[in-house]
Amino acid sequence: MSIAEERIDRLHELAREAASNRDHERAREYVRLARRVAERNRCGLPKEFRRFACDECDAYLRPGVNARIRTRAGGHVVVRCDCGATKRYPY
Repeated sequence: MSIAEERIDRLHELAREAASNRDHERAREYVRLARRVAERNRCGLPKEFRRFACDECDAYLRPGVNARIRTRAGGHVVVRCDCGATKRYPY
């Protein structure tokens, strides 16, 4: 594991902690910083991190707090952020 990947993992933990403490702006900064680190070092973000970060507003998504999660009959999960952005994942 490279230094960049370790830093991205640490930023993911910090974003999760900040979002659970209702400090959404700090969590948003951690998400932005992790994306910049991944972009500079040409390594991708982990799947768990991508699933819980909004692509539009960089918010760390917390189900029931700032995100709505629904399952659909077509075999996919729909995640909607408070900003209105929607993501769909198969399950």
